[in-house]
Amino acid sequence: MSIILQDRNSDPVIEALVRSGYAVTHMASTGGFLRQGNVTLMVGVEAKKVESILGLLKRHCHTTEPGRHAATVFVLDMPEYLKI
Repeated sequence: MSIILQDRNSDPVIEALVRSGYAVTHMASTGGFLRQGNVTLMVGVEAKKVESILGLLKRHCHTTEPGRHAATVFVLDMPEYLKI
């Protein structure tokens, strides 16, 4: 899964993911229209764990700006997932 967060939400989310036993890859990124700092997280998990991560995001992602999302999540079905 790929998770795009506002920069200020990244530390609490990464800490919560790691505490829950998930391996996380963190990449700096820049948002579209407003060109604001974002963070993109890559997390490889089994399908049955997706809901757990979405719940974690809802608890740890917050936005104070009207009309702006706290996180954008892409859930991708991968035919193969390897750690080498």
